[in-house]
Amino acid sequence: MAAEAPCYTVVFEDTTESPSTQELRASLEKGTDEDRLDTLRRIIVSTINGNPQPTLLMPIIQYIMPSRNKQLKKLLHFYWEVCPKYDENGKLKQEMILVVNAIRNDLQHPNEYIRGATLRFLQKISKDAELLEPLIPTCRSCLEHRHSYVRKNAVFAVYTIYREYEHLIPDAPELMQTFIAAESDATCKRNAFVFLAHCAMPKAVEWLISVYDQLTSLDELLQMSIIEVIRLDCKNDTTHRPRYIRCMFELLNSSSHAVKYEAATTLTTLTQNPAAVKAAASCFVNLVIKESDNNVKLIVLDRLDTLRSKHGHILDGLTMDILQVLSSADMEVRRKAMSIVLSMTSNRNVEEVVLFLKKQLQQTQEREFEKAPEYRQLLIQSIHVLAVKFSEVAASVVHALMEFLGDSNNPSALDVVAFVREVVEKFPHLRQSICEKLTQTLTEIKSGKTFRGVLWILGEYVEGLSDIQATFQDIRKVLGEIPILASEQRLLDEAGGEEDKKEEKKVEGSGRPKVLADGTYATETAYTSATSTRLEAVKTASKPPLRALILGGDFFTGSVLASALTKLVLRFDDLTNDRPKANALRAESMLIMASIIRVGQSKFVTVPIDEDSNERILNCIQTLSELQEKSIVHDIFLKDTKAAYSKMLVAQEKTAAEKKESESTKEHVVQVDDLLTFRQFSKKSADDPIDYVEDLGKATGAAEVREDFISNLSRISQLTGFSDPIYAEAYVKMHGFDIMLDVLLVNQTSNTLQNLCLDFATLGDLKLVERPAVYTIAPHGFQSIKATIKVSSTETGVIFGSILWDGPALAECCVILNDIHIDIMDYIKPAYCSETQFRSMWTEFEWENRVNVSTNMTDPRDYLKHVMKSTNMSCLTPEGAMSGDCDFLSANMYARSLFGEDALANLSIEKTEAGIVGHVRIRSKTQGIALSLGDRITMSQKDSKPSI
Repeated sequence: MAAEAPCYTVVFEDTTESPSTQELRASLEKGTDEDRLDTLRRIIVSTINGNPQPTLLMPIIQYIMPSRNKQLKKLLHFYWEVCPKYDENGKLKQEMILVVNAIRNDLQHPNEYIRGATLRFLQKISKDAELLEPLIPTCRSCLEHRHSYVRKNAVFAVYTIYREYEHLIPDAPELMQTFIAAESDATCKRNAFVFLAHCAMPKAVEWLISVYDQLTSLDELLQMSIIEVIRLDCKNDTTHRPRYIRCMFELLNSSSHAVKYEAATTLTTLTQNPAAVKAAASCFVNLVIKESDNNVKLIVLDRLDTLRSKHGHILDGLTMDILQVLSSADMEVRRKAMSIVLSMTSNRNVEEVVLFLKKQLQQTQEREFEKAPEYRQLLIQSIHVLAVKFSEVAASVVHALMEFLGDSNNPSALDVVAFVREVVEKFPHLRQSICEKLTQTLTEIKSGKTFRGVLWILGEYVEGLSDIQATFQDIRKVLGEIPILASEQRLLDEAGGEEDKKEEKKVEGSGRPKVLADGTYATETAYTSATSTRLEAVKTASKPPLRALILGGDFFTGSVLASALTKLVLRFDDLTNDRPKANALRAESMLIMASIIRVGQSKFVTVPIDEDSNERILNCIQTLSELQEKSIVHDIFLKDTKAAYSKMLVAQEKTAAEKKESESTKEHVVQVDDLLTFRQFSKKSADDPIDYVEDLGKATGAAEVREDFISNLSRISQLTGFSDPIYAEAYVKMHGFDIMLDVLLVNQTSNTLQNLCLDFATLGDLKLVERPAVYTIAPHGFQSIKATIKVSSTETGVIFGSILWDGPALAECCVILNDIHIDIMDYIKPAYCSETQFRSMWTEFEWENRVNVSTNMTDPRDYLKHVMKSTNMSCLTPEGAMSGDCDFLSANMYARSLFGEDALANLSIEKTEAGIVGHVRIRSKTQGIALSLGDRITMSQKDSKPSI
């Protein structure tokens, strides 16, 4: 396989202090070694950037080549690599004869460093046969040098020369076979073995079989090369496969983690034997536990997950071993390991897994460590999944998890509430015990969201008469004295005392008169400040948790409490014939609700009660006052809400099942005239073989060239006008993180355009990789120029520039190019995240762009689809939540860029007689992506047409 042409990096060159050729020549001739180093470095940079200075070749040969300075010699090798070695006719320059002679002397130098460095340099000029031919005998003699540094570089020098020009060293394979048999140094052996593997595979296999019994004692690098050879040899029909399998088994016990990983990976491609698969999986698990690098852990876990998907039943015994990976401190590793464990858990091992997770959960409470709240949340979510999937463990874990309802980490407590809510719906026999436990933990709950979830569960699932009464008593405990306003006022009065009242009378009227807004007089007294101090003291006094939330302004929780009490009273009334008890319970509930409304309108709360909560609590009071009069309202409270939750669970299960089915059944469309790959017939006994060359082709996109003429035309941008001296157009192609510009220049004049330069500049996070060269275009001639631009973030970028050339009398002529705007949609892909993650990011991200809706569309759902299509965002709001006939629509959308940037959007619109009104709010961590998506939505609204 021929190597590609050498590629050089464009190095920044400071042109402000660019010395002339004469100054450079003088510095080479008369300067010190430090001056010469600096001068030679300048010449190399200038040559790389397309400005070779051929007149300095001879001075370099005269004054630099004889130097004994090792830094100069190394820098000289760089210069020989990049300098022009051929004249205009393609013949080797005469001066290069002197260079070849100097290289030969360095190859015979007594210093092994100079010999080795020169041999490495030969690998860089392996395409210049005329330079290499005189050096072959000296290069061969270096294979017998006493120092291993020289020998190992000599092997690769011979390898690169043989690969390019086999006729220069026709006996190289035999030479390497003799060399590897006599060699004692591990690195030299490895290099020689790599040579044989790529140039003479039968000889490499022959040597491998000869050292088969010593494999475990070989050097790590040599073992890696042996694994590579085995992988390559097994692509063909080899008779050594059984030996190779035994060899991989032995290398699984290597001390090197890299060798272990490669051996385990290769073993699964050679055989599907259960013992081999289990051994490879065990090796992967040990690697994850022992390896310290988190990136390596994730890579190995990915490989283990792939193995599990193909051989799940074989790996069931390793579930508890994989759980040991949870000892890692990195949350990504824990999440990946947990997802594998959840997919491997079955009826046989679910109890062991749950027991282990419960112990881990207990440890997060007993001792604090880094990211303990996140780890606790992960454990709770995992136990949730297992308990719902395997009903036999639900009873054993639900009570243990309810201990975390009072967790100070709000997400963990919410996960427990979600888990309990699902269990209590799916397993009716557990409802009574769960509800009893919930009422006992009410005093420990701290957050409003957790209270709302628990109160909803109690309102829906507490069913017995005695249970309802007990629940009322426990709610009164966390609510405190009723009515709330009267008790708070009494506390305020008691805090004032009789003495304060006397002081008030003395001080009252003694202040300076003040004129109020309505023109009347008022007197400022000391009583005002004293009262406010006492009021603050009453507010900050210790209170029961639910009472503290209501006084703190959380009236949404108050409205949920009212709804739960209403359900309990309605259910109690249906079950009992004892009217006095039922009426007492109803009166108590109405008192609590009225008390919440009254205190919400008083000075004792942080913020006054909102209109929605006020209206909802009043509706509950009205429902209780008309207890049996309206059966529709009765059914809404007792039946419809529970039915809606059941429907939501069914929809979630259906979505999860569809997702699992779509992942497991992948359709492969095969056309009747497709070629048959016969390797499919011979490789049924193994996993997919690893072909790094093929993988590299897929990664770089070389194997997926699917472009059609029409799509290419849509990406062409006209850069100049038809009447300009030069017509230019560019084909803009996105390729990963690069933008490829293929520019066509047409000389529309009858003159030859000399020293023509295409100069590009960028705006935004774009960076020009290389500067285009200087060209000469014949009259009415064409020139194609390619340029590459790196993209580093998802922001709207602009490429602009000009074309410069020498006109008549060396006057500089110029044509300014049209701007090329880069579409960020090529870098944004739809993605999905959980509701919790969305809310967390929405709170965290600081950049927001609000776009008002202006469209001719009349259907809110059509507008949502239009926005999703124009922004490449996915809708996170379930379809069930948006179903039904409603004029309002609110939906969350999410996308990720190729650079890992998150983009969030919330669409809130209403259908009115005048059309759709509302707005789209976009949030991101960086300003650019928020502004770019907003501009995209604004443009798409202008382009949208009314639906037919």
